[in-house]
Amino acid sequence: MEQSGTSTRLAGAVQGLMSELVSALRSGDRFGLAGTVAQGNGPGATADPTLAAVRVVGADVVLPSVLLRCAPPASDDLTMFSRALHAYPPPAGAPPTSVWSHWAMRRALLRLDASLDGATGDDTEPEAAWLDDAPWQFLTHQLAVLAPLALPGEDCAVARAARRRPVDVARGFVRAVRRRDWLQAAGAGRWLVLLDEVPQTLGLDNGLEFVAQMGGEDARVAFQVEAAQLMRAGVPV
Repeated sequence: MEQSGTSTRLAGAVQGLMSELVSALRSGDRFGLAGTVAQGNGPGATADPTLAAVRVVGADVVLPSVLLRCAPPASDDLTMFSRALHAYPPPAGAPPTSVWSHWAMRRALLRLDASLDGATGDDTEPEAAWLDDAPWQFLTHQLAVLAPLALPGEDCAVARAARRRPVDVARGFVRAVRRRDWLQAAGAGRWLVLLDEVPQTLGLDNGLEFVAQMGGEDARVAFQVEAAQLMRAGVPV
């Protein structure tokens, strides 16, 4: 029962954090993480899951600063980002998406303030062989989970896997919409705005609008659609 309550609090914290990030993307204002998220203490902080929420959201926590080129994150914000990164390392045997999400956070931190990484500064990529021959349905699901890696100019094994299969990602987007899986559709759409050779018949702009309309009450969906539309419009990074 306590675990269920903790999960509920974490889900609420994630929604609250994503709502603040959506507002930052729409307004262009700098997002103040330290002023939004209370101080947590890692895995033992069951009463306050907000630091865990930062880890769940991952590298997207700093997306407003990265995507909009507004003021860089304040030092307190980066310190909290670093605390979340180091408090929740992927355990042994963690799925590849968890390992890659952690890597994406480390890479973002190294780019913003390497002194806070607390390690060697090495951003060597994890392996991505699990995507090489993945069926298109599974590929789309994995890419949607790793939407924080969908950034203009990003070059990593996951991004290269997406670039090799634009038609499959488009098929996955359509499937997610038909299944009313708005979060997966939004994540896939974020990748599609960056890919070449996406079929024109997909109608991606209208598709993103539809996903926002149908799933936008979920702040995670709203955030991914907002990020996709900003990148689609050519916001410099």
